[in-house]
Amino acid sequence: MTATAPNRLTVTAADRESMDRQLDEAADAARIQALSEGRHGILVTCPGHDFFTVALSVAVPFGLTREHQAW
Repeated sequence: MTATAPNRLTVTAADRESMDRQLDEAADAARIQALSEGRHGILVTCPGHDFFTVALSVAVPFGLTREHQAW
C-alpha cells in the first residue's frame, strides 16, 4: 500500500489474502482521515483485477464506503 496523493492510497495485491488485508488497512486509514479532514466518504476504485485506489470523496456521503469498478 502506498500513498499516491494526500487523501489517496494505492493497493496492489499479489493474492486474495493480501488484497483483503491491504484494502482493510487502507479503508481504516481513510476513515481516520475522513473524521479529521472534513467528513467525506470513502471511494474504493478498482481499475484492474489486482490494483485499487482508496480515497476520500466528496461524492460519497460521510459514513459510507462505495466501490467503483473502472475496467
